[in-house]
Amino acid sequence: MRYIDTPNFGAPSVMVQAEGEQPVVNAGEVLIKVAAAGVNRPDVIQREGNYPAPMGASLILGLEVAGEIAAVGDGETRWKVGDSVCALTNGGGYADYVAVPATQCLPIPNGLTLMEAASLPETHFTVWSNVFDRAALKAGEVFLVHGGSSGIGTAAIQLASALGARVFATAGSDEKCRACEALGAEKAINYRDQDYLDVLKEVLGKRGVDVILDMVGGDYIQKNIKLAAVEGRIVNIAYLQGPVAKVNFMPVMLKRLTITGSTLRPQSELVKAKIAQRLHEVVWPLYENKTLKPVIAKEFALEDVVQAHELMESSQHIGKIMLDLR
Repeated sequence: MRYIDTPNFGAPSVMVQAEGEQPVVNAGEVLIKVAAAGVNRPDVIQREGNYPAPMGASLILGLEVAGEIAAVGDGETRWKVGDSVCALTNGGGYADYVAVPATQCLPIPNGLTLMEAASLPETHFTVWSNVFDRAALKAGEVFLVHGGSSGIGTAAIQLASALGARVFATAGSDEKCRACEALGAEKAINYRDQDYLDVLKEVLGKRGVDVILDMVGGDYIQKNIKLAAVEGRIVNIAYLQGPVAKVNFMPVMLKRLTITGSTLRPQSELVKAKIAQRLHEVVWPLYENKTLKPVIAKEFALEDVVQAHELMESSQHIGKIMLDLR
């Protein structure tokens, strides 16, 4: 099979197309013939050498795919050869074939293409587990997502809005802000022109923000604490501006804030299976009735993976960057 190899850590140019054996399918797993795979920020960080794969996981990049099941491991009864699925992988998505725990597979939502379905798993597992499980966002609460035009951001805006929250976002251009608002954000703030803290304090008054999803870090950490409502929850999922900040923790005590965070990949198959079940129950129907829509910025052929990563690093995209392996 074809796959993308990273013989060294570094810039996008370290990635090369190679050929190798198909993965072995263990009990409880399925083998997927990959039609499309998503490109995500953790892929970039792994390529740079800063996000090692968990023990036992494939060293090949790629955390989400869609395609057809080519083989089924012992003990698996839900899926059969020929089924079309999308899946959260533990690695290995940038390849013609990938072995995935069967519980991390989901059916293709009715009306979506394989490419569209491949854009969903990593983003939605992340958003659901952090915004709705960890932070327990509820209808009527105020939600802020930083990086609203990213794959995570576009999914979080749509889902939080569809489930009844008031949604706000930050993004790096007026075009990105308008895209966030078109997806359901009440207001998106261009952080290059305005301080989101000042803007949202003016909009919300003393109300504050109930849940903040932050992938920026740096000086956003203190600003998030200032902006959070009483009993607010701040969830960190990345630190694009760094994980270190000088912070006044007094508001954390006075407002009874919860500051938390997580990474998805190292979590157990049981945890991921539970998230998959909730996505199937709650989120997949919203795609099937067109309440939600996939947002794909650009598709690249597998051999153009270097350009795909360069686009990711440029942050000029809105939505998901995808690889076409057909």
